[in-house]
Amino acid sequence: MENNPSVEDVAQAIANVMHPAIDRSLMDLGMIRDIALTGTTASLTLLLPFPGIPILAFLEKSLEESVKALGIDLETKIQNMNQEEIQNFLAMEKEAWKGL
Repeated sequence: MENNPSVEDVAQAIANVMHPAIDRSLMDLGMIRDIALTGTTASLTLLLPFPGIPILAFLEKSLEESVKALGIDLETKIQNMNQEEIQNFLAMEKEAWKGL
């Protein structure tokens, strides 16, 4: 097995990060975009349905932990979802809500 993780490896690790209150991964919810890898640093954009969500620090930490096993650091950019992304997010949230 290669010692140099690929963008696919990073995406696969991140795909396992679940939303704490919705029974879906952050990827499935459309919250992850623009995964890139430069050396041992991965970067991605975390899209939020609303600014100032209380679980932001938890989500960032969960994402960082997911790639740590690959020996990779993670830089997260935060952006807000557009209207269509918010509608998709809310539809999935309604369908898969499990509460906190």
